[in-house]
Amino acid sequence: MKNKKSFAPQEAEARPSRCPDNSAFKQQRLPAWKPQLTIATVLSTFFLTGAFCLSVGICLILSINYSDKCSDCSKLRENSFNWNIECLCSIDFTLKEDMLGDVFMYYGLQNFYQNHRRYVISRSDAQLLGREVNQSYCAPFTTYKNGTPMAPCGAIANSMFNDTIDLFYNFNSSVIQVPLLKTGNSWWTDKNVKFRNPQSHNLSSAFAGTARPPYWQKPVYLLDEENERNNGYINDDFIIWMRVSAFATFKNLYRRISRERHFADGLPAGNYTFRISYNFPVTKFKGKKYVILSTMVWSGGSNPFLGIAYVVCGAAATLTGFIITAIHLKIILSSDIL
Repeated sequence: MKNKKSFAPQEAEARPSRCPDNSAFKQQRLPAWKPQLTIATVLSTFFLTGAFCLSVGICLILSINYSDKCSDCSKLRENSFNWNIECLCSIDFTLKEDMLGDVFMYYGLQNFYQNHRRYVISRSDAQLLGREVNQSYCAPFTTYKNGTPMAPCGAIANSMFNDTIDLFYNFNSSVIQVPLLKTGNSWWTDKNVKFRNPQSHNLSSAFAGTARPPYWQKPVYLLDEENERNNGYINDDFIIWMRVSAFATFKNLYRRISRERHFADGLPAGNYTFRISYNFPVTKFKGKKYVILSTMVWSGGSNPFLGIAYVVCGAAATLTGFIITAIHLKIILSSDIL
């Protein structure tokens, strides 16, 4: 027992200390800048931030409004470009000014809620990579009553926008179809990483034993029969639709104007006609659909969200500055009275 007691102090002395070194760095004694917040610095920060955000936001909103130069059709698109009844309709409109540069055609939906939780998770990312996996997340659009699996499965794929939109240019008593590009519209990562077709010698055999979703008019391997690189799961229209929107009113890129012949510089001013094949119903959810022609601006595409966000942040910073000013003046007045 005496031997054990005599060894205990020696073991304690040999154990290394876990305390940090007594250095300026490890003891946090390095010189540091400690700002002294005064009323002048605080107010100037809030007001300058508010002025900057407001100016940037207003510039963004004005540039976006300028990019939609489709005259009457951009301002009244919910009325003049709205098609809810006809199976095949033609819409005439006039461009009063040239739309120079790259021109993009969007389709828009109103009152279509893609942000519902059950809708968002109703997909199989593994299936979209060309694998055979459990499709439990796709319910109720997984299999038919006879057991045939759906390809692609899920509510998102089943509700894919499938109207056909063509644009014609009325030039000197002749009608010219505007060339539209249906590839190169999706993100590179989506096209090359997140979506893959099943491995097979041809696409129809790759999807053998499957069936199209209930609301589709043709199977997935016939989405683009003219271009194998734009068919099946790697179809641009399908990929763009599978990227769901956070808001009930949104727009997706449908086509790009091919800059050739009469349209080398963009869309010239004149009379145009949209010919639309109606397949996507909107009356069931009391919605609307419309077409937008837009160009690029220095801030990117014509999306007002960024401009509105800057304006809201600028207004909040400016309002906070005024509130702090009022509180400071109240404190000064009360101290003078005392």
